[in-house]
Amino acid sequence: MSQPEQQQDAPGTTAEMTPTPDHGEDSYRGSGRLTGKVAIITGADSGIGKATAIAFAREGADIVISYLEEEEDAQSTRELVESAGRTALLFGGDLSTAEQCRALVERTVAAFGSIDVLVHNAAFQRTHDDISEIEDEEWDYTIATNLSAYFYLVKAALPHMKSGASIIATSSIQADAPSPQLLPYAATKAGIANMTASLSQLLGERGIRANVVAPGPIWTPLIPSTMPAEKVAEFGTDTPLGRPGQPAEVAPAYVMLASDEASYISGAVIAVTGGKPIL
Repeated sequence: MSQPEQQQDAPGTTAEMTPTPDHGEDSYRGSGRLTGKVAIITGADSGIGKATAIAFAREGADIVISYLEEEEDAQSTRELVESAGRTALLFGGDLSTAEQCRALVERTVAAFGSIDVLVHNAAFQRTHDDISEIEDEEWDYTIATNLSAYFYLVKAALPHMKSGASIIATSSIQADAPSPQLLPYAATKAGIANMTASLSQLLGERGIRANVVAPGPIWTPLIPSTMPAEKVAEFGTDTPLGRPGQPAEVAPAYVMLASDEASYISGAVIAVTGGKPIL
């Protein structure tokens, strides 16, 4: 199973993708597992973030939808959250700076008073066949967006998180089995996993859990906007399941980790990889 060759400008939009990703719009059914919680989800306009926002809302959470600049996708997520009867707060902007990360947390606290779940999911990547193609500015921006933002968000959010709160970061199978063409991205995803392992130990005495979801190839706008068209057509076909995953197939892992049912799960890496092992 494969996608047709396609490419679009970064950061990409859902509307231009063929086939359209499944975020669980018609399939996810909630059961009150996150009732009353407040969740920040970065990169919630599309892909895994959008699917997680839909699932969280249908489980009873209010959602802060952080996004870069994709207004149409972000509004779509907002409508889906509100259709579940929950409150949605939009926050647009580039999280590559500490100031913007702190502003996101401040806006959330001003609106809701506290934070129960922090999902760091926003990410940047580019594909290169030679290290000489990677500009210094691209390296710095990838580190800032993927890894430094995680640090700044956690640092800002912790004073507003109580015992039972949950931090969830999106790592990747790239942290364990890096593709050479994704050198900066893979390095940040390994850093995210390592940082989360530290956080789970630092925050245990406060009753705050920190975990990682490590997806494999998932069909999101990041793929056609950052990979050559011929690679897009092959994307995910090398997994044991023979296809890329859909965002809706990743979101339940975030729901589980955010819920009180995962009260003794901290420092874990949940692999959602279509059968590719993370050892």
